[in-house]
Parts: sequence; C-alpha cells; structure tokens
Amino acid sequence: MSTKEIRSRAKELAKKYEYLQYMIERYLALWGEDETLKYLQACELPIRPSIRINTLKTTNDEVLSRLRSKSVVFEEIPWLENGFYADFNDSSPGALLEHMLGFYYVQGVPSMTAARVLDPQPGEIILDLAAAPGGKTTHIGQMMQNTGMVIAIEQDRLRMASLKSNIIRCGVTNSLILRGDARKLDYLGFEPDRILLDAPCSGEGLIPLYPTRKTSKTMADVRYCATREDELLDAAVNVLADGGTIVYTTCSIAPEENEYIVDEILNRYPELEVVEIPIDFGIPGYSEPFGVRLNESLKHSRRFLPHLHGTEGFFICKMVKKEGKVE
Repeated sequence: MSTKEIRSRAKELAKKYEYLQYMIERYLALWGEDETLKYLQACELPIRPSIRINTLKTTNDEVLSRLRSKSVVFEEIPWLENGFYADFNDSSPGALLEHMLGFYYVQGVPSMTAARVLDPQPGEIILDLAAAPGGKTTHIGQMMQNTGMVIAIEQDRLRMASLKSNIIRCGVTNSLILRGDARKLDYLGFEPDRILLDAPCSGEGLIPLYPTRKTSKTMADVRYCATREDELLDAAVNVLADGGTIVYTTCSIAPEENEYIVDEILNRYPELEVVEIPIDFGIPGYSEPFGVRLNESLKHSRRFLPHLHGTEGFFICKMVKKEGKVE
C-alpha cells in the first residue's frame, strides 16, 4: 500500500475500532491490511485467564483437585510445567481461599513464559528489574526452590506493597526487595548470574485487557519509553556477569521498544549475543520491521500476538554475555 492508501485506510479503521489513527497506520505498515484486521478483531476479544501453580506450597494435583471441586476448568499450557488456562466461570480467581493461601498465582501466559525462558537455577543470584507486582519474582523463587537469591528492584513506592504482599503470600524466602532506580545498578557491588528485565513500556500489547490504551498513548510516549528501556537494558548488561544470561521483555508490540532496543544494545556491546530460545511458543521477532534492517539474530527472539496466540502482545529476547569482555 502507498503512504496515501495507508493513511486513508487507517482513518477508516481508527474510526471503526476507536484507535488513534497513527497506531493503525503503523500496523498497516508493519503487517499489511489482512493481518491488521485480524489483530484489531482479536483485540476485541477477552484473554483466556491463566494461573501458575505454586509448588513452593503445594502440588499441581492438589490444586487441580481442589479447584475442580469448585467447578474450575483447566487446560495445560504445553511449554509451562505449572501453567494452566483456567476458566473460573462465575468465580473471581483472586477471591478463592487457594489464592489467598498462595497455592496459585493469577498470571498471563507471556509473563510465565518470560521466567521459563530465563531458566533460573538453584543457588544462583538473579536480578529481577521493575519487579512489581511480583509474578515473575515469585516464579523465579519457585524455580530456584527457595535457594540462592532473587533480588527484586522496584522504583514505584505504591507498587512495592503488592510486590511484598505477593512474595509473602507465595512463600518465597530467597528474595531481597530493594526500592530504587534500576538504571543505577552499580551500587549493588556484585554481578548476577541472570537478569530479567520486564521493562516499563507503552503497554500497547495490553489492549485486549485495557481498551483505553487504544487512545491513551501517543508516538511521543513510545519514544519516551524506548529511551528509558534503552537506559535500563544498558545498565543491566553492565552489571551482568560474564557468561551470564539476560532476558529482555515488554508488553508492547512496537518494534521501537523491542527489536530496535536490542539491536542498539548489540551494536554497543559486541560481547552480547541473542541466543535461540529452546521452547516452542510465539513467532520469531522481526529483523526488518518497517523496512529497517536490523541484526539477523533478532529472529531468535519471540513475540506473542493476540490474533495468533490468544494472549496479550508481548516480546521476549534472550541474550548471553560472552566470557571475556570485548574491548
């Protein structure tokens, strides 16, 4: 489509689906009309609720048995050992006794997948940046069997409350919570084995959950978020141990907040490389979004999209810092 055709069609679709026009223009330029229509239609549908069973406190069998007695219907998520789609019918997932006891965590599929990709090992030192409300922190603690240490950093004072509450509820005892700016990590004085950076972003992938995001963010907001994301990832790479792993994620579908950020970091740090994710989910990341040629290795990153996977939009990229820094 020509630029003129994109603008004309975007104007029609923006009015029909109640988006800001610039967003539709970008979708058309990125995907073409057919896929854009599928995406817009999928964003009108609800996301299937999902939970992670917390094996620090119980077993899958016990929780499934207890919740089935309350008419909850389950479906396994193939690549997530303790992850399940869960239909609570008329019940609120957060109101049941089993939730209050920390037997399960209500968590989106992409969020669970991010910790699975990080693959934390017992005894390691893990850094979880922008950690609230604690879904990934508690998942990491669970995967580490409460050994080693997961250090959760959060800047927002109000969000700290939910982070602390969820860590206590889920019985995670190998955690240390710090309030501070994750762009200033030098003061930590150690090199973590793995880092999870679920970066604060424009949240454009959350439209199926929060329709107000159709009109709440401008292109200036996307650029602002991209600048902050670059700073956060830069700080994380600096403190990561040689041979360590970093997983960068966002709930944005904008390449400027995802592939562009990683491409810039790869240019800045030759010792960093994107590695394949040995789990079958999503689709490959984009190595040439909007016609801009980026590092080919970005195809190893993965994306969730509402019209393809029935989830919120999400980006996951796994990188390894090679032994021996390149000067």
